Amino acid sequence: MNKILAALIAGLFSVGAFAASHAGAPMAAGSAAAPMAKTEAKPMGKASMTKEEKAAAKAAKKEKAAAAKKEKAEAAAAMKMTKPASAAK
Repeated sequence: MNKILAALIAGLFSVGAFAASHAGAPMAAGSAAAPMAKTEAKPMGKASMTKEEKAAAKAAKKEKAAAAKKEKAEAAAAMKMTKPASAAK
C-alpha cells in the first residue's frame, strides 16, 4: 500500500513539475529570455527576505503540509473502502 501511495504522490509531483516547466513563455521567446533568467535565478537567502515574504513562505509550507496530510488521509480511507470488497471475493 505504501509503495502504491508513494508512486501516486510521486506521479502528482512529476506532473506538477512538468506543467510548471511548460507554463512559461513560448519556445520562440525562450532564446531572448535566457540571459535574463541567469541574472534572476540567484537564490534568495533568509536574510534578504522581508517579514511578509517569510510569513507567506511559512504559510505556504503549512498549507502544503496540510494538503499532503489530507491527501494521505483520503488515500487511506479509499484503501479501507476497497479492502472489504476485495476480501469478500
